[in-house]
Amino acid sequence: MAIDLTKFILRFVDEARDHLGKMATGIAALEQGNDDAELINSLFRSAHTIKGSARMVKLLTIAETAHGVEDLLSALRDGKVQFSSTVSQALYRGIDAITRLVDQVAAQPENPALPEVDQQLCAILATATTGPASAGAQSVNASAPTDLHPAASPGVAPTVPPQVKTADTVRVKLSKLNELIKLMGEVVSSHFCMRQRQRDLHELLISDNNDNLRRALTLFEKQFNDDVQAQNLLMDELHDRILVMRMLPLAIIFDSAGQLVREQARTLGKQVECVISGGEIELDRQIIDQLADPLIHLLRNAIDHGLESAQQRAEAGKTAIGHITLSASQDGGWVTIEISDDGAGIDLDRIREKAVAKGIITQEVANSLAQADIIDLIFLPGFSTSSIITEMSGRGVGMDVVKNCVIGDLQGTISVNTRPGHGTTFMLRVPLSLAVMRILLVEVNGFPCGFTAQHIVNLVRVPQAALVSITAGRDAVVIDNEFVPVLALAELVNIPAACADGQKREPCSSAGLLLVVLQVDSEKMALIIDELLDECDMVIKQLPQHLRYNTLIAGMVITGKRELVNVLHAPVLLEMSRRLRRSSVGEDNQQKQDDGNTNINILVVDDSLNTREIEKDLLETYGYQVSLAEDGLDALQIIERSATFDAILTDVEMPNMDGFTLTERLRADDRYRHTPIIIITSREREEDKRRGIQVGADAYIVKSDFEHTGLVDTLRALLG
Repeated sequence: MAIDLTKFILRFVDEARDHLGKMATGIAALEQGNDDAELINSLFRSAHTIKGSARMVKLLTIAETAHGVEDLLSALRDGKVQFSSTVSQALYRGIDAITRLVDQVAAQPENPALPEVDQQLCAILATATTGPASAGAQSVNASAPTDLHPAASPGVAPTVPPQVKTADTVRVKLSKLNELIKLMGEVVSSHFCMRQRQRDLHELLISDNNDNLRRALTLFEKQFNDDVQAQNLLMDELHDRILVMRMLPLAIIFDSAGQLVREQARTLGKQVECVISGGEIELDRQIIDQLADPLIHLLRNAIDHGLESAQQRAEAGKTAIGHITLSASQDGGWVTIEISDDGAGIDLDRIREKAVAKGIITQEVANSLAQADIIDLIFLPGFSTSSIITEMSGRGVGMDVVKNCVIGDLQGTISVNTRPGHGTTFMLRVPLSLAVMRILLVEVNGFPCGFTAQHIVNLVRVPQAALVSITAGRDAVVIDNEFVPVLALAELVNIPAACADGQKREPCSSAGLLLVVLQVDSEKMALIIDELLDECDMVIKQLPQHLRYNTLIAGMVITGKRELVNVLHAPVLLEMSRRLRRSSVGEDNQQKQDDGNTNINILVVDDSLNTREIEKDLLETYGYQVSLAEDGLDALQIIERSATFDAILTDVEMPNMDGFTLTERLRADDRYRHTPIIIITSREREEDKRRGIQVGADAYIVKSDFEHTGLVDTLRALLG
């Protein structure tokens, strides 16, 4: 989709006029004898900014003219020429020419038709840049019109006549705008206090009091509620209008990405084509600024690590030219940025080897890691698979910075998808703005804490009996046909059992368990909480510098009672859950030796990552060797290239190929005609069970009735 440059051109006009004014003032200071080096540097930076900004909005005449001025200032800065009346006159002429061109653009921003570059002016600037090398050069300056307006070249459109300039935009310093947004945050926090007063008034209203007081309070409550609601609407509009002032297009960093890729590719001797889309999407300036470094890291990695050399690509049957795609798409209040390459993909075996060699994990752990866990290793500080240190590779820096920035600073997520021989995609998901975010406030053991809404997929209350026992001390709950691990938030983050008032809170067994379900990428986790306190838009305040080492806490919010509440970081909670799971599996290793199942290979087929991992952990606890497949089609492909499996566990509802079809296909294969196949699904209708038997399943287990000992006993019986 083509970008509408009109609004960016208007921004350019304001920016250019500001720089032109500074340059005129600066040249006047040079004429007064102020030869301070920083003054010349500032003039050079202004010319450079005008040149770059003009190129970005395709105003090439302005860019070329500014380039000539920049060259002269560069020579002046480097001492190649000395400031003189000749240099002064040339600079003024350049500034005047740019000013007239900018005025012409301002008069017709929708379709600016600029003349060709003034060659006479270019000659004047070039002569001043190289110095008075000849008499002819001197005569050019001497014969120039005293009004500093060079004659236009033949065929050049006449300049726009002088006019009083007006604009429908104003330039605001970023520091001033940040102060305004910070003040908006304080207004939001103050609004929470009003909401708390609403609750206090309601409590007073329902308490014992006389009829006259109750009627008066009822009327006051209605009026107060109306006032709060009206303020809420005004505040939302104010926030939206303020935020728009700080929104910038991704094109600001996307447009330079193509050049970065080309230069990097030339350095490495590779041929690369870069396709960019989504640059018109706008984000908060705060997000834009912090995204630049992660994108540079990922693009460099795609060129250096991802794409093969031309010879390697030819041997793999690929075109000599590698392809990198940088794209963005918007989903509500979130933006997804993808960096893809069609290279060799991430070498998972190499990552395993390097992790073991560096002592990060043991060989036993490395062999048992799932693909997602292996990929996570590349985000560890100091981790690199490069065998030699170069300008771009081998230092082990970059990927940890990317993760910390996207997840920690920007409250986003990062995921990786790789296919050997086909390439890798890094997907970054970040909010449009960090100024105000949706927060869910909960209470555990009397202590409040919060979660950012983008990681919350469900809030449910389930009876205690709905918990499914997976292994000793570990439970799960079935939600939308998948097992979701269940953990008590208080135990996971070590919240004391005593309430704030010192009294121990007893769980309400009759009401069941209140679960908040978190999701990061395709992984989910259900946390047991005591109470939901509120859900609202709030301002997240960063932790003090000396506390930012604690990655579990994403920031703090202020409640209506003026309490500071920690906002917990969902990706860190899931990582803590994974470590707890691995520890639990490790403690059960003795069971493997006792059961003697180490030579039995089982294939688990389920489109849910959570379900696959839970069943894998359970089976490995009893000593089985486990492989995983995402759906029926993936399972058939794994079977074709792997050794024979001794048993297969499959879900029913899966993309590409469901479990019933998979079972039918396997029963038609002589190798699997008599192999135990167990269907594990949330479908509990009798017709589904009959269908499972008809296609050849040996057992049918409903997930809601799942019991780990029952599955293991069924496997033992079928395996004999």
